[in-house]
Amino acid sequence: MPPSTQSRRSLFRPCIDLHNGEVKQIVGGTLSDTDSSALKTNFVASHSSAYYAELYKKHNLEGGHVIKLGEGNDGAAKEALQTWSEHLQIGGGITEQNCQEWLEAGASKVIITSYLFPGGEFSLERLRKISTLVGKDRLVVDVSCRRRDDKWFIAMNKWQKITSMEVCKESLDLLAEYCSEFLIHAADVEGLCQGIDEELVEKLGEWVTIPTTYAGGAKSVGDLKIVDELSHGKVDLTFGSSLDIFGGSLVKFDDLVRYNEDAIKQSSL
Repeated sequence: MPPSTQSRRSLFRPCIDLHNGEVKQIVGGTLSDTDSSALKTNFVASHSSAYYAELYKKHNLEGGHVIKLGEGNDGAAKEALQTWSEHLQIGGGITEQNCQEWLEAGASKVIITSYLFPGGEFSLERLRKISTLVGKDRLVVDVSCRRRDDKWFIAMNKWQKITSMEVCKESLDLLAEYCSEFLIHAADVEGLCQGIDEELVEKLGEWVTIPTTYAGGAKSVGDLKIVDELSHGKVDLTFGSSLDIFGGSLVKFDDLVRYNEDAIKQSSL
């Protein structure tokens, strides 16, 4: 690949995934409403959600997301949001009925997926409605997806149900009219620490026109450089199960902090 002329660099974006009120790292494809025994958990934190929010605040790691994976997570989510008010995004069960409540609880933005797909079919009416309610600048659309026949389709309901909407330039352009950011979990590789979906990241670099964070499979600091090159600095990267603060042995949190500091410094030159 020829040297990039980009000014912006891909950055590390932090996360707090909540399940049953605890900070966890879960293999994304094992979440199920019908078979709890299928769940595979890589890590259960001894620290609270507030601990992680405070850690991100200390190192000024902006753009992080708190994701509620099912019921029983509201208290832990609000604890994190209050620890670093107006700096963390919130997702998981967000609807037009509760979106304002979560912004008032301290979220910088709300993240939506399943609400937009009643019966698995995309509703432009719902997107317009919630965008009007909270404002485009405070809305993130989660286009987390699963791969089917060399295409990616948005997955809803904790990534269990595949919708009819393909992740492609046309769909992302449509969604971008009503939100300010995308969050994309590659559910097929989420939590496996076996590498990112490089083809998806490259395509996102071609398609997206608004800030975008990718999550799924990251296993080394070098993955940030790969994402930076493949997306031309247009896509940021989240680390989960591979990260030492989540029990991983492959990536050190301090190294990611230093990477961000250097990348931001270089972008400003």
